[in-house]
Amino acid sequence: MITIYTVVGLILTLGVLFGIKLLSSPKTAVLGNLIGSISMLCAIILTLAYNNILNVSLLWIALILGGIIGAILAIKVTMVQMPQMVALLNGLGGASSAIVALIILFNNYGDMNLVSRLSSSLALTIGAITFSGSLIAVAKLSGKMKQQPIVFKAHTLLNTISICFIIFSIIVVSLPNISRVVYFTFSIMIFLVSIFYGVAFSIRVGGADMPITISLLNSFSGLAASVAGFALYDPLLVVVGAIVGASGLILTQIMCNAMNRSLRDVITGRTIALNSDKIIEKGYANKEVAIKKSKSFNISESDDEQIKIIKSLISQILEEAQSVMIVPGYGMALAQAQYIIKELYDKFVSVGKEVNFAIHPVAGRMPGHMNVLLAEVGIPYDKLLELDESNAKLSKTDLVIVVGANDVINPAANTAEGTPIYGMPILEVKKAKNIFICNKDTKPGYAGVENPLYNDEHVILLLGDAKDSLKIIINSF
Repeated sequence: MITIYTVVGLILTLGVLFGIKLLSSPKTAVLGNLIGSISMLCAIILTLAYNNILNVSLLWIALILGGIIGAILAIKVTMVQMPQMVALLNGLGGASSAIVALIILFNNYGDMNLVSRLSSSLALTIGAITFSGSLIAVAKLSGKMKQQPIVFKAHTLLNTISICFIIFSIIVVSLPNISRVVYFTFSIMIFLVSIFYGVAFSIRVGGADMPITISLLNSFSGLAASVAGFALYDPLLVVVGAIVGASGLILTQIMCNAMNRSLRDVITGRTIALNSDKIIEKGYANKEVAIKKSKSFNISESDDEQIKIIKSLISQILEEAQSVMIVPGYGMALAQAQYIIKELYDKFVSVGKEVNFAIHPVAGRMPGHMNVLLAEVGIPYDKLLELDESNAKLSKTDLVIVVGANDVINPAANTAEGTPIYGMPILEVKKAKNIFICNKDTKPGYAGVENPLYNDEHVILLLGDAKDSLKIIINSF
């Protein structure tokens, strides 16, 4: 039977979908975010009204407190901290689903059918994994844990045992006529082992794979909510959670393809990066790195006379270049150089140069990280080119300016077999006529593979703080 709740819920679901649709363009993103948020708020109020609990003051206190906390975070959290914020929100979503599932399991013993017990157990599992896994992601992204993969003894075996135990426990909890003690014991064990598995899963993922992990955890948070909706017999929660889960899985697959990873390998830690010493020991260092032909300058150590020489060299290239491609990476986010990049972009445009931005799908520490930072400073969205479109233009580009990117431009990805980046699609900046690389140093990127691009004769290395290097470029016009 179709009820008013079902009809209104469907309308609000369409509102969420329409909001997501509007997020595809920066011009309508703010409106889309507003429509999606209002739809979700209305869905919450609709659920409270449907269950006849609008008069419970504690719920309204929670809503107001949540709104205040959200407003404070929206004001205080910077764009550089956005990956951590997204990971934290994923974790809180998972925790909410896990708490709901625990309440259902504990309050309805003896009154639950197979579907309710099974869906509640699954929601508890996925929610707990999402919560603990997201907290590890937050710790790694914020520097409170080292970003390198942490692998302990028999890691894979422990993960396998954990999964098997969780499955066994879900089966036990779903059985009819089991004793109360067994039921509650295994429900708690599902929660605890799932928390452990979330930690064990995330802790072995390195910083380079963090965009995939965040996207996957986002999918998990939606999936947990959807399964919790089944346990609550709430179709609105089922549908909205499924939207988040499905979109997260699609994005995760896109991220995997962009990094030449399989999702299974990321989850099991098989793509963990080796450190630089181990790369060299195993013969992973690119043997084609020849005598250095590039021009290298350490900006922080250069005196006034050297700065004049650098400006003179750069000035000639800037004058001749008609087409420019800027390649941002995680180093741009760390240096918060997006503001001065906007200044550089405006300078190029003012003198009639064609300027675009080459965005690698996994540049940064979350999906769309570079897009968000550049949109923040007002870079036109049509200037942000995806991988294939960028590569089609790079061979015809007069000047490429790399800001804080390494692995995503490393030509060794095409030749250095056995390395963590081998086979990963990269931005083919090597094909450009001239290249400025504004990186902190020439050390290998996160994957630990030397970058032969640093030795090309048409490369100028501007080492040190990216903002200082970009200022020199601007002052060289």
